[in-house]
Amino acid sequence: MQHTRQVTALIEREDNWYIALCPELDIASQGKAVEEERSNLQDAVELFFQEATPTEIRERFHTEVYVTHLEIAVGSA
Repeated sequence: MQHTRQVTALIEREDNWYIALCPELDIASQGKAVEEERSNLQDAVELFFQEATPTEIRERFHTEVYVTHLEIAVGSA
């Protein structure tokens, strides 16, 4: 039986590429456009779930991932 699971996708631009990371599983991929990259990461994560053993999934999956902003003082006071 198939079910769904939500994971986080962090996407950032590096030069002419977009790099994406799924921090719950430490899986990354890249693409030339945001939507292409989102699709590439989704494919990579789905492939991981298809091919990994239940033990590997349990060991790699981080259940608590927090994305937040920090305010940092920059420069001299």
